Amino acid sequence: MSIREIAKLLYRLQKEIEKLEASLNENPASEEIKEKLRQLKAERDKARAILDGMKKKPNIRMPR
Repeated sequence: MSIREIAKLLYRLQKEIEKLEASLNENPASEEIKEKLRQLKAERDKARAILDGMKKKPNIRMPR
């Protein structure tokens, strides 16, 4: 996956999380929404970690 694709995925996940949080505020007793929200947050965290790992420079010594 390219950085752009991962960034798009991260954006999509964040928007879905925002929608679920809004619906959870309307219906705080919904266990189904809470479970879906937990899964999306875990997926978002994985995508963010992948993106951060891709942006860092490798720790190698450059030849002279």
